[in-house]
Amino acid sequence: MLEISNLNGGYGVVQVIWEINLTVKQGEITALIGSNGVGKTTLMRTIAGNILPMGGRILYKGEDITYQPQTRRVKNGISMIPEGRQLYAGMTVEDNLLMGAYTRSDKAAIQKDKEWVYSIFSILEERRSQLAGTLSGGESQMCAIGRGLMSDPQLLLVDELSLGLAPVVVDQLIQILTKIHREKRLTVLLVDQDVQTALQISRRGYVIDNGRIVLEKEWRLKRLT
Repeated sequence: MLEISNLNGGYGVVQVIWEINLTVKQGEITALIGSNGVGKTTLMRTIAGNILPMGGRILYKGEDITYQPQTRRVKNGISMIPEGRQLYAGMTVEDNLLMGAYTRSDKAAIQKDKEWVYSIFSILEERRSQLAGTLSGGESQMCAIGRGLMSDPQLLLVDELSLGLAPVVVDQLIQILTKIHREKRLTVLLVDQDVQTALQISRRGYVIDNGRIVLEKEWRLKRLT
């Protein structure tokens, strides 16, 4: 579904990632593992279209989207859950969810997806009128995931699922993301610093260090039951 070839990127004249080659197969959860500051988020933002690459190529479902605008990528089914959640703190939980559907016009489909998100994250329905800035860390991550799902994605980019969260919350999020993957046959690229998180949710992944892919590997799934 996603094929990245010799991708270079960064900010202005500062290069952060070099010659990235990475494939995400349709219907799979693929992990990208690396410590803080090695280029994971830069790569994700480049895939999502938030920043333009310095070179290389990005193919999505066979189409070259290397320099495609971010809004068009969302319309075509790419959605990103950003590092740090980045919710609109002064808006309600429900309004944050609806922001994820900004490229859509079918109100009935949007309503159906909102109800589906609430069925998965029941705590969000309870807090639908609460300001997003008052949510706990785990609730904020749920809201961010829910907002990403409201764009009706085919490829979900999840940047730092476990960052700053208690292990019990991370386990809950892994189970929920696995359920979403199974129900929607969603393709997922998961970025995380925590190796255990990656092992619990994916079968294949990459290790990035100093802006370069240093390892590609398949592993035995250790998904929670």
